[in-house]
Amino acid sequence: MPIYLPELNHDVTNFPAVHNALTDPDGLLAMGGDLTPERLVNAYQRGIFPWFEDDQPILWWSPSQRMVLTPGTMHISRSLKKAYRRQNFNLSINLAFAEVIESCAAPREYSSDTWITDTMRNAYLQLHKMGFAHSIEVWQDEHLVGGLYGLYIGDIFCGESMFHRVTDASKIAFIALQQHLANIGCKLIDCQLHNEHLASLGAQEISREAFIKQLNHSNVTENPLQWRPQALVLDLMSKANT
Repeated sequence: MPIYLPELNHDVTNFPAVHNALTDPDGLLAMGGDLTPERLVNAYQRGIFPWFEDDQPILWWSPSQRMVLTPGTMHISRSLKKAYRRQNFNLSINLAFAEVIESCAAPREYSSDTWITDTMRNAYLQLHKMGFAHSIEVWQDEHLVGGLYGLYIGDIFCGESMFHRVTDASKIAFIALQQHLANIGCKLIDCQLHNEHLASLGAQEISREAFIKQLNHSNVTENPLQWRPQALVLDLMSKANT
């Protein structure tokens, strides 16, 4: 059975209402358009994100269930604290955004495919220069061994991708992110789609309607100093519960 999808025009604000997204595949909303910074910011502000492969047109999604986590609620297990100390990790914000997104786009052990196309990568590099996209880096002996990136829209962080080259490095990056976001007053981390790794870190699913409500009540005032390139220190004494 053919699928009908609205095709976006030149108007970067012209997205279909998210409740019109398909149920199969879940959340597919529209196609086409472009990845200009203006369109991307408008999409994220509406609970929509792009996700497509090189041989596909640009596809826009707003799934019926959204994987989210409240900053400051993650528990750092004893084994992860030991791993953090043993591996001698160092953490930072926005010191190597281009390297992080390049590493996230690299082929994985289980697949040579990537959804982070060259077009997608260039778009998020532009958003980083404009102050919307940010990265967390994990270093070991001055080598980048893990990290993640995403967009900070209002007081919601929209996570995009993470990677690791050393065991637990991506978990440490995610814990560092949520601690930093809790410190600056972020209300929610948007993890987009369910996966077991995120669930093991404490992320849970909420309805699209609940997520959009959070977006509509987000605070658009941001302090650029919160995301200046800087070192981070993990708070190993955090007593937050999942």
